[in-house]
Amino acid sequence: MSEPIRVVDLENGAVAIAGRPILRGIDLAVGAGEFVALMGANGSGKSTLVRALTGLLPLTTGTLELFGTRVDQFHEWQRIGFVPQRTGAAGGVPASVWEVVASGRLTRRRLLRPLSRRDRASIDEALAVVGLSDLAKDGVSNLSGGQQQRVLIARALAGEPELFFLDEPNAGVDLPNQHALADSLGELKRRGATIVLVAHELGPLASLVDRAVVMRDGRVAYDGEPLGDHEVHNPDFGEAHAHHHHRPQARHDHTPEVQSPLDAGSRRERPR
Repeated sequence: MSEPIRVVDLENGAVAIAGRPILRGIDLAVGAGEFVALMGANGSGKSTLVRALTGLLPLTTGTLELFGTRVDQFHEWQRIGFVPQRTGAAGGVPASVWEVVASGRLTRRRLLRPLSRRDRASIDEALAVVGLSDLAKDGVSNLSGGQQQRVLIARALAGEPELFFLDEPNAGVDLPNQHALADSLGELKRRGATIVLVAHELGPLASLVDRAVVMRDGRVAYDGEPLGDHEVHNPDFGEAHAHHHHRPQARHDHTPEVQSPLDAGSRRERPR
């Protein structure tokens, strides 16, 4: 069997903020088509790691490759979709659901050019995947927190990414919307997208996860088979589970259909 294609490959990664070490000695590889849950307690470094993997935070040491290219030479950011923690999908600007999702097409067309037929089809498809077609004309500010989170996912999806990073999509979301999020991400997984999900607890998303990576004190404490929320947050977790290097799973035999720009505004978010 040929070596699985790695879409993310980080070796001996470290990140320091204002001179204070946050991440140390991180080795992480993600294979095409994997659904990886990045878990751990608040302050363990998981959101900081995602920002490093998406180029939003520089490494102090180590090497990072995305789709086989060193991050400092990587320019195909439209292949990556980043969904930050929900802070208000409209960003305080009055906008409809359709308009916010349409902004996900910005790196797929020239500035100031009108939307093409393909652009509109991609926007409509993204809304359908997250189950918000009926609310396309509604104002985003009128939606529930869970619905706003789905708008952010649709915005990323509209850009047709192959690799998704989602930072705590279930945070502050009620159970019905958690199930709706699970349905949306399940559809992306069936299409062959690679997904890295930051989560404190998985809830309805647990059945989608192929692999768990657990952070503790800025290091990877575990990398292997999926774990239950109760296992991850057990005080004795570090003693009960030994970290082991994980090889990415073999690539799925279906081609990813989904690509999106990183959210530029997230570059100014405070790392967690």
